[in-house]
Amino acid sequence: MVTEKEQPAFTKMTNLAAVQLGAQTLACSDDFFAAMENLIKPGRGIFIADKYTDRGKWMDGWESRRKRTPGNDWCIIRLATTGKIEGVDIDTNHFLGNHPPFASIEAVNIPDDTSIDFAKAEWKEILPKSPLQPGAQNFYTITDDNLYTHIKLTIYPDGGVARLKVYGQVVTDWTTVIENETINLAAATLGAKSLCCNDMFFSHIDNLLLPGKGVNMGDGWETKRSRVPNNKDWVIIRLAHKGLIKKAVIDTCYFKGNYPDSCTLEGCLWQNQLEDALTAEDTDWQIILPQSKLSADCEQVFTEEIKNKGPFTHVRLTIFPDGGISRLRLWGNISK
Repeated sequence: MVTEKEQPAFTKMTNLAAVQLGAQTLACSDDFFAAMENLIKPGRGIFIADKYTDRGKWMDGWESRRKRTPGNDWCIIRLATTGKIEGVDIDTNHFLGNHPPFASIEAVNIPDDTSIDFAKAEWKEILPKSPLQPGAQNFYTITDDNLYTHIKLTIYPDGGVARLKVYGQVVTDWTTVIENETINLAAATLGAKSLCCNDMFFSHIDNLLLPGKGVNMGDGWETKRSRVPNNKDWVIIRLAHKGLIKKAVIDTCYFKGNYPDSCTLEGCLWQNQLEDALTAEDTDWQIILPQSKLSADCEQVFTEEIKNKGPFTHVRLTIFPDGGISRLRLWGNISK
């Protein structure tokens, strides 16, 4: 298993093929043993030794039958948003004697696919036929500056892939958004990104900015129990666009015996491209929301409590002393 420190830098970017973000599997040549929808689920897939279906061994991934005719299997995925692809992870976790030895990826930009014939689409190869290792994360950097909405994964000739992650930059056409339009500046689907935190022992900071309600306690950001007096945990978020924050929604859905006691929200106007420096002591963080009490398992809305609307490019959410938050929404207007 590749540790987080050993993974390529592009894995810190947004997974454009995440089902939680809105990606969808549209079609495949064959998914006899395991459904194509598994490809874009979170995690790396699990293995249950004694679990079988009426078609054979149950596998947590996409798996086609053994091919007895010429050709290769494929799957088409609509990305959650238009984006620039920086890298991919073709994960064959738990697929050992049944993984594909090779795979390739093509991409196309079709904003409206309601009536498209994908067989006639002008696919562009962004990853040539490349070797896959069994039971492993197979990372490949993509060197293509074009914007894409769909990808086509082809495996040679058949077999199983546990997960496919397509990392890149969310690209939003901000010319279509007017300055007085109220939007969620912390929406991952618009390009907001959780950058770093001091702790995410139980669940990942990326969950904070996902669309929709959390599905369980694991679908949020949760830190470990702190035994340090006056502890506080924090996460720094890049907003989708520089903007004015008028309303903050902090949702502790499912967090009952482990919600934070209180929180603060700060913002800064960051001009430096090197975002690593945001954690420095001299960052000019300004109070947006003063320390405010939180409650268990509920959506809390702060409007009158907002002390400074900005504009800001980044925010820092601090929780006292520790615990879990399901979602963060920051409603406001872009500042062009």
